[in-house]
Amino acid sequence: MSEQRLRLGLIFNFNPKWTGGIIYLINAIRILNFLEEKDKPTVVVFYNPSLKKYIDEISYPYLELVPHNFPSIYKGYVSSFLKNKNVFVDDLVINHQLDAIFPMHDYPVKSKSKAKLVSWYADLQHMYYPQFFTKRKVLERNERIKLILKNSKDLVVSSQAVKDDFIKFFKIPSTLNIHIYHFVSIIESLPESSYEEIRDKYELNDNYYMISNQFHKHKNHKVVFEAIAELKKKGIEVCVGITGRFPNEPDSPYMQELHDIINKNDLNQNIKFLGLIPRGDQLLLMKYSKAILQPSLFEGWSTVIEDAKSLQVPVIAANLNVNIEQLEEKGTYFEPHNVEKLVSILEKYPNRDFSKQLYDSYDSRMKNAAYELLNIFK
Repeated sequence: MSEQRLRLGLIFNFNPKWTGGIIYLINAIRILNFLEEKDKPTVVVFYNPSLKKYIDEISYPYLELVPHNFPSIYKGYVSSFLKNKNVFVDDLVINHQLDAIFPMHDYPVKSKSKAKLVSWYADLQHMYYPQFFTKRKVLERNERIKLILKNSKDLVVSSQAVKDDFIKFFKIPSTLNIHIYHFVSIIESLPESSYEEIRDKYELNDNYYMISNQFHKHKNHKVVFEAIAELKKKGIEVCVGITGRFPNEPDSPYMQELHDIINKNDLNQNIKFLGLIPRGDQLLLMKYSKAILQPSLFEGWSTVIEDAKSLQVPVIAANLNVNIEQLEEKGTYFEPHNVEKLVSILEKYPNRDFSKQLYDSYDSRMKNAAYELLNIFK
């Protein structure tokens, strides 16, 4: 008689605007396809109905999809305190006979469940750049983290850099296990378009670079724009395609700052805002780019860099500890506010050798990540 499969519950309840969180969890399910057949768990996805279109993209042989209306944060915490049980997940564990559940952001009280309840926190950006958050949001984040540390037994973080930050800023209970899971980017298929077709579709020049980040101030597009302006003064034309969801507010100060640099330096032909484009198109543009630029002031573990590694594309990145952890000696680095350094890199950056394998093979990276994730729940 074969051993019963592990029953793993996954909570799919993110803000629809948080592309990184959505991609993270979709990949956490898809990566399990790289396990040996006997090791694949049954995955029960509890999803916010507003996110159904993302759930429909997932392909996995042992998948159960359960629409679920999660309680609001404040109501859920108050109810948990009054009932002395975690109302966000306890009933789900019992009703669906789960062995483990992930990723838990809300751990208001200790759970009496025998299942392995695994928390997750992306990064501690608010500790380094509180000016990018409201005071209320900083307070909420810190209180949420303190309750996770107090009540949880297992916490997953995305990198050693994030684990080091937790140790730096918070007192870690001896009973808490902190697991590092290095997210990898799964590339299942690309559009059947040629390099020329995809380049022309988005009106990019030959030998273009790519930035694929959301338009938040900490993503630091500014340093790239200023470097391109300096190169233009030297008679060197650099083209960058920029993907990402534009801010909702029409008068975004950050977007205005970026447009001011473009207009002041006549960079309309150098910098192409592509917006939120189909994922396949984005990956194809990345695959044929000269390099990926990742100038962020802060990252927990960069999805964009993982995309680049899966596509075997070189990366020019800010010299953050996490970027160096992610790329090691394969990356080209600059200080995130040092325009002159980035100018010197782009000025001399070589053309792509598309036959060169820069990183470990795709299949080995995927399989290693799959078992790294599975072992957390055993």
